[in-house]
Amino acid sequence: MNHLYPIFLKVHELNVLLIGGGFVATEKLEFLLKSNPEAQVTVVSKFFRPEFLELAKGKETVTLIEDSYHEKYLGGKHIVIAATDDKAVNRQIRNEAKERFLLVNVADTPELCDFYLGGIVTKGNLKIAISTNGKSPTTAKRLRQLLEEVLPDEIDDLLENLNSYRATLKGDFEYKVKAMNEVTEGLVRGETRPERKEARLEKL
Repeated sequence: MNHLYPIFLKVHELNVLLIGGGFVATEKLEFLLKSNPEAQVTVVSKFFRPEFLELAKGKETVTLIEDSYHEKYLGGKHIVIAATDDKAVNRQIRNEAKERFLLVNVADTPELCDFYLGGIVTKGNLKIAISTNGKSPTTAKRLRQLLEEVLPDEIDDLLENLNSYRATLKGDFEYKVKAMNEVTEGLVRGETRPERKEARLEKL
């Protein structure tokens, strides 16, 4: 059973601490920056791979600290990602972060995680997060690739049109919900082409 509760975080307004500078840490940083290029990330590691440095290059919101992990780096942080190649250090990070009531992700160790970094599909304002409850990140990756191919880029135009239409509605909340349901009902009937939705909006 999957007991996860999905949320979407404004990581440009939160302080993220990433410990590690290797392959896994590079993947974690890439994930954060893909989700939000302005993510506020402080990275602590004794060594940074060239790929990591290239990824962080020119990112004003990414701060690199060449040092071993120390509890002091947890200060002022909201989220912690432990991605070192030392399991003992990762567990230490997790324990010390939990003492401060911080949310923690320990790479490749689901039982020590408060949250998972799943697959993400982004089409303009539309963002879909995919999780396999930590069971198969590869499956989440393949589903992400599938959705990226299936969902048209024009779907963002549809969202903008729907938002504009919603702003013109003058009734109470119940009326607005009913009106939006009527306009979007075609989405679950397989009418996925944005131009069809736009045509319906123009008739309203």
